[in-house]
Amino acid sequence: DSTTHAGVVYTVEVPASADTDIRTQTAETLAGLERLLAEAGSAKSRILMATIYLVDMADYDGMNEVWDAWLPPGCAPARACVRVAGLARPGWRVEIALTAARL
Repeated sequence: DSTTHAGVVYTVEVPASADTDIRTQTAETLAGLERLLAEAGSAKSRILMATIYLVDMADYDGMNEVWDAWLPPGCAPARACVRVAGLARPGWRVEIALTAARL
């Protein structure tokens, strides 16, 4: 789900699967975020800030490859990438939190 306040959408998403590689999990997470943004009246071109949580920084290049291909050209938001000890479900490798402006 997402929350909107003062024209800004706040949302967090995790992968649909827990037994796949980082590229698949990132693609699943971004697809979910894109859907949530659209439902909230926003879009990936309107992302203001992203925080990406990775369990293993060795996954950074694979995640970043999928992230870069997903974003529209010229729309890269401010972004932080943080290593965490674990996520809510064993096997999840990535979790992404976004803020975005409404359209």
